[in-house]
Amino acid sequence: MENITVIGIALLIFLIFGFIFYTLFRATVKKEYGSKMYAHWPTQLSLWQTVILYSTVLTTIVLFGLKWMNILNA
Repeated sequence: MENITVIGIALLIFLIFGFIFYTLFRATVKKEYGSKMYAHWPTQLSLWQTVILYSTVLTTIVLFGLKWMNILNA
């Protein structure tokens, strides 16, 4: 596979994990901090940092798994 395809697959996996974690964590953060505190940027910043961290780690694990199973040949 070309490198562009691998980058596209990685980006798609990252966005899927990001969407899933954002929808799951957003409800938890709103419930824990309340709607008024959720509107402040430090709370949302920590939410986005968590989403990006978890999405990056899971994307890396999935890509290593795909490489190990010889599905990705880049």
